[in-house]
Amino acid sequence: MSAVDFCAHVAARGDVLGATVGTGPEGWEAALGHAFLDVPGGGLLRRDYGLVEINFSPRQLAQPARMACFGFGVPVQRLLYDQSPDTVPPPLTRTYGPFAPRVPFTELHTALQALGHTVELDTDNTSRDMNCYRVSRSAGRIHVIAGPAPCASGAPDPNGHQEGDVWSIDVW
Repeated sequence: MSAVDFCAHVAARGDVLGATVGTGPEGWEAALGHAFLDVPGGGLLRRDYGLVEINFSPRQLAQPARMACFGFGVPVQRLLYDQSPDTVPPPLTRTYGPFAPRVPFTELHTALQALGHTVELDTDNTSRDMNCYRVSRSAGRIHVIAGPAPCASGAPDPNGHQEGDVWSIDVW
């Protein structure tokens, strides 16, 4: 297993170790552990596990005081720039093995096809420097660097992100 396998699973299945949209904070904690940062504000809660960020809002139905996930993301770009041991939650490392600092879109696309999914450019959410792809039969969206990623000088950064790297995956 690998970071590509993890990203393919998230993009195709819309869950992280069984936690998904609709799961409460306690379910995400059961899946990813207790090492997180909670950022409350405006009646919402953002929980940051490093490689996984979850957004919660109060449930509108039977239990309004309880929170439920309404969307989450995998900011893959953190693998390159934040190589601290806390970036990848231990349950993910145990399940998928070590995570490489980059996830090439070509490899992710191949993994998604092996899972029986197609990937289509989402022209409504694509920009000059970032392509957005939709995954068939999934709420997953993949954001991919569309051009050479410049560093502060404006030149491509050979040690930074490169064209074709997965930037993030979102599930809403």
